[in-house]
Amino acid sequence: MKYNPNEIEAKWQKYWAENQTFAAKNNSEKPKHYVLDMFPYPSGAGLHVGHPLGYIASDVYSRFKRHQGFNVLHPMGYDSFGLPAEQYAIQTGQRPEDTTRVNIDGGVDKEGKQIAGYRKQLDKIGFSFDWEREVRTSNPDYYKHTQWIFIQLFNSWYNKSVDQAEDITTLIALFEKEGNANVNAVSDDNIGTFSAEEWNALSSDEQEEILLQYRLTYLAETEVNWCPGLGTVLANDEIVNGVSERGGFPVIRKKMTQWSMRISAYAERLLQGLNEIDWSESIKESQRNWIGKSVGALVKFQVLGFKSQVDAQSDETLNVKPETNFIEVFTTRPDTIFGVTFMTLAPEHDLVAKITTPEQKEAVEAYIEKTAKRSERERMADVKTISGVFTGAYAEHPFTKELIPVWIGDYVLAGYGTGAVMAVPCGDERDYAFANFFKGQNGMQEIKNIFANVDISEAAYGSKDNVEIANSDFLNGLNYKKATQAAITALEKLGQGIGKTNYRLRDAVFSRQRYWGEPFPVYYVNGLPKMIEAQHLPIILPEVEKYLPTEDGLPPLGNAAVWAWDTTNNKVVNTDLVDHATIFPLELNTMPGWAGSSWYWMRYMDAHNETEFASKEALAYWESVDLYIGGSEHATGHLLYSRFWNKFLKDKGFAPTEEPFKKLINQGMILGTTAYVYRLEGTNTFVSKNKIGDQNVQPLRVDVNFVNSSDELDVERFKNWREDFNSAEFIFDENGKYIVGREVEKMSKSYYNVVTPDDICNEYGADTLRLYEMFLGPLEQAKPWNTAGISGVFGFLKKLWRLYFDDNGSIVNNDEPTKDNLKSLHKTIKKAAEDIESFSFNTSVSQFMICVNELSAQNCHSRAILEPLAILVSPYAPHIAEELWLQLGNTTSISEVSFPVFEAKHLVETSKEYPVSFNGKMRFTIELPLDLTKEQIEEIVMKDERTLRQLDGRTPNKVIIVPGKIINLVG
Repeated sequence: MKYNPNEIEAKWQKYWAENQTFAAKNNSEKPKHYVLDMFPYPSGAGLHVGHPLGYIASDVYSRFKRHQGFNVLHPMGYDSFGLPAEQYAIQTGQRPEDTTRVNIDGGVDKEGKQIAGYRKQLDKIGFSFDWEREVRTSNPDYYKHTQWIFIQLFNSWYNKSVDQAEDITTLIALFEKEGNANVNAVSDDNIGTFSAEEWNALSSDEQEEILLQYRLTYLAETEVNWCPGLGTVLANDEIVNGVSERGGFPVIRKKMTQWSMRISAYAERLLQGLNEIDWSESIKESQRNWIGKSVGALVKFQVLGFKSQVDAQSDETLNVKPETNFIEVFTTRPDTIFGVTFMTLAPEHDLVAKITTPEQKEAVEAYIEKTAKRSERERMADVKTISGVFTGAYAEHPFTKELIPVWIGDYVLAGYGTGAVMAVPCGDERDYAFANFFKGQNGMQEIKNIFANVDISEAAYGSKDNVEIANSDFLNGLNYKKATQAAITALEKLGQGIGKTNYRLRDAVFSRQRYWGEPFPVYYVNGLPKMIEAQHLPIILPEVEKYLPTEDGLPPLGNAAVWAWDTTNNKVVNTDLVDHATIFPLELNTMPGWAGSSWYWMRYMDAHNETEFASKEALAYWESVDLYIGGSEHATGHLLYSRFWNKFLKDKGFAPTEEPFKKLINQGMILGTTAYVYRLEGTNTFVSKNKIGDQNVQPLRVDVNFVNSSDELDVERFKNWREDFNSAEFIFDENGKYIVGREVEKMSKSYYNVVTPDDICNEYGADTLRLYEMFLGPLEQAKPWNTAGISGVFGFLKKLWRLYFDDNGSIVNNDEPTKDNLKSLHKTIKKAAEDIESFSFNTSVSQFMICVNELSAQNCHSRAILEPLAILVSPYAPHIAEELWLQLGNTTSISEVSFPVFEAKHLVETSKEYPVSFNGKMRFTIELPLDLTKEQIEEIVMKDERTLRQLDGRTPNKVIIVPGKIINLVG
């Protein structure tokens, strides 16, 4: 009876599907365990062998927890909205919903391209997913609830007094009763104070404009990364070297009216929550840095005059309104305020246009245009380039009343702090470099040194340690801490500063000018947003003829013929019916890619609930994710937004826990092993790697599917690959072979080094793939893929099979297991359980191999050993384990059989197999109890027939015995 993986795996995958073997129950007497993978974006390229790594790890763990008696929720779905599908639709003329569906379910797209389909690929690997709970974020029955959550955010404000979100009606009640003077809310800056009488006298539109400044999702003019080539706004992490990661299109900074999420309200809670979760320190640190808490002071510098210092105190010289003639700066070093020699504004700062003098206008505008082409990330990273322009304006120092020139520079970012810097060159390297570069120009003063006994002739002194302030009036002689407090107290007395805790975390833009995303449940009356009532959701994405922006620059939904809201009949109607009386325009932007992924783990808890995103009972039972596995690239995107939404839903009484993911593991990347051919320069002749010598060659990547495990190129397939290779000639090695070079790189279609799991499964079986991926190395480390290693794992499974069967059928017996049998088994039980709990999957696989080798050498076929062995292997190689279990006479699935219990007594050594040597040469072994004395050991050895034969009547000069180690007879 031979091991036939393809037949076995098809059989058991069918069985699991038909019997819903892995369906989790929403109420169970078993303890719950929720294991989640970051769900994939379904592209037409499908899975390569790097993608399933985390899924296999989570599946091993899920199956193990079932063996331990847990009710395990292990779901899967698709993050199916997104820019890639829309770009593909634009290029090919296909509907994004059609290509997305084909990418998931498989089939042939309209271009005749055969798509494997994610679902079929995942099923082929044998995952224990509860497919009855599958979600697709682009399905209306899913995004209906995303729209509902958006409405809840819109109808909420953040009450700092109780440190949580509340319904907007409670804020309105406060305004009606006492105005906003005592309201402690997270809101826009510079909201005017009003009384209850003033509030109640406002029109409903005027009231709504004020409420927009408090709502947790709001409309605002925001600096964004605009990509004209893609027709949409991009997040910082979607930009690489100033161009879009997808497509390589230029990105510029521009202001647009956007929906934003007030994630900044949750900054402190997001920071403190990191102390409560079991995540890697590197991911926590990434989030801490992104949140960027800092303690210091908010200082106001009055802008005085632009053309000269004459009449600087005269309001007539101001070309800014009196209420806006202050530059606000957040600084963590108020102790250095007397060292300020200039100010720098971000080029995008609102004040720049207002304070720039006519003489400087041309230079400032040219600089702003140039800066707009660089991303924030690029500007932050570029510490070498020094650039800036003087605005012509001056600010007044709050204490000395000196005039401070105001510049703009791209090293200051509008989205960080207040977008303005009080430059203290003696204490900051970038300010120091800027001041030296523009020394003597446009009022740029000499660098002031405010640190006693510190030399700043060569570099700034940025340390807070051992600081004694000098040349700073009332701060002289104070250290950092005392000077900081004294400066803040003095600023507060002047009304030009306050002590403040600041966060780098900025509110998150929540709009995209694209088609393939969740529609907002928003229509506009008099230009103000109104929410569609929840009972009328979902607002379904309409059909459009083309997915590009309109000719006048509106988002693609501007092309929709049916995209207006009828408030009488509560339905979407033709756009040309808009009368602004009962029928109004709908929002043309769509939600960003992170909308649907910011709450999807909750939908899995109750995936078929039509009225709620999940019932209270389901949420109370599952609570939160016990184990989350995914890529570290989501540290400051998805993982931060998810925590924010979860905390908000907790505030509103929906989510049962503050944090969504208790434990997080970031799997490493599986790297490709790229194959290279070598073309002699200036020719179409390719030389084998081992024949290059000192010849000049051009290395070219070649499809790894043309290369075997011995690195030999299939020359004919290579020649037929591309037209320019049809006439290629080859210089082979001495064996008549063309040997390629190899290099470990990222696995990518563009590198031709992608290996598909389908090919591995077809040739060796899914169990081999699963075991091999776990065997490659520690889960969290990057490791190269080497197909040559697959055969060794396949050989192990065949060896495992031969413990149970020979060519004639089952060879399992009911023999009593030996001590060695039990020792091999219980070593493996202990190792497997410990390794799975510590996610050291690679060492478990090693132990399986050791165990099977030992049992084979022991000629063990005992049911008492082989039944538990099948269970041990089951999480890693479930198909073969199910088949072995069945063939052993069991009638139920192995998946929920109890995990074998480790018994330490089987590992306790009671005897030792001693090597017996004569003059240092080992001649035989003898097993003796460990508790014997030297004298007893010597007596037994000397009476052994083998000893007598070796001595042949002689008496040894010395008998050396080390108990538990060696016996050596000398002479």
